[in-house]
Amino acid sequence: MKKSLGEIADWLEGKVLGDDQIVITGVTGIDEAGPHDLTFAVPPHLEKALNSKAAAVIVPASVESFAKPAIRVANPRLAFTRLLTLFNPLPQLEAGVHPTAVLGKNVKLTSDVVVMAQVYIGDDVSIGAGTIVYPQSYLGDGTIIGKNCLVHPQVTLRERTVLGDRVIVQSGAVLGGDGFGFITVDGEHLKVPQVGNVVIEDDVEIGANTAIDRATTGSTIIRRGTKIDNLVHIAHNDIIGEHCFIVAQTGISGSVTVGDHVTLAGQTGTAGHINIGANSVFIGRAGITKDTPANYFGAGTPARPHQEWLREQVALHKLPEALKRLREMEKRLAELEGKDKKA
Repeated sequence: MKKSLGEIADWLEGKVLGDDQIVITGVTGIDEAGPHDLTFAVPPHLEKALNSKAAAVIVPASVESFAKPAIRVANPRLAFTRLLTLFNPLPQLEAGVHPTAVLGKNVKLTSDVVVMAQVYIGDDVSIGAGTIVYPQSYLGDGTIIGKNCLVHPQVTLRERTVLGDRVIVQSGAVLGGDGFGFITVDGEHLKVPQVGNVVIEDDVEIGANTAIDRATTGSTIIRRGTKIDNLVHIAHNDIIGEHCFIVAQTGISGSVTVGDHVTLAGQTGTAGHINIGANSVFIGRAGITKDTPANYFGAGTPARPHQEWLREQVALHKLPEALKRLREMEKRLAELEGKDKKA
């Protein structure tokens, strides 16, 4: 794709600084940018972008002059994101069902759905307009998929899983596998039937090799706009709020409710049957063992307020030196006591 800087500025509703006729053929980061690429920069990276090989730079609207052609916009990161989509459009796929796909009874597909090779679709499945199901995926009986979804290769959607519109499920994810439910009788672990399902609301993205378990009864629910990273486990009967970030290798135990706009950083773990308040953030490897209020900033195991955890970390860092000084004081005290006894 080739576009002039002026054309791009019009599309972004931005303003050009410098030559608006230079031709842009790509959009990339500062370090990778070449003489025909457009990049973006915000403070403190403006000087780095200025000295880069990029042909032009997207800069904040507050920048009134720049020694390299630029486009001034209100939100450079958002503009850059839009341009990545513009310059790297998704491949246009021919609608239809591949001959090697297997379809069950009473399957409902709109005319512009794409079902690729070796997909298995069970009975009573419904797939909405514009959705693409990539090869070797499994859609169990009663699965419902909304409009404009992307189900990437080797995804498993167990029976009665529900996806809203514009949901993205990355390769290897398993939605609707049995929850980990057992009762122990006379030393034996007996399986509790998991008869619920998984419901994924609109605009959710689910990372590769993530597992979201079906509810024992009722539904495990991921609310709209939430983004889930790779290798995450969400257990049965969890309810994850809107617009959350759940980062890689996080594990959420059963029957946990997570409020809206919560961030659980990498390798965070939770106990079961707790409530995590809205607008909270937990740093990596936090262990959340009890209910937490809204607007909570937590760290450590068990999770506690971040500032408290920081003070503890500083104290632990000083502990070896403190112990050394304590041993020296004990030695001096013993010597003084010995002298007193001799006297």
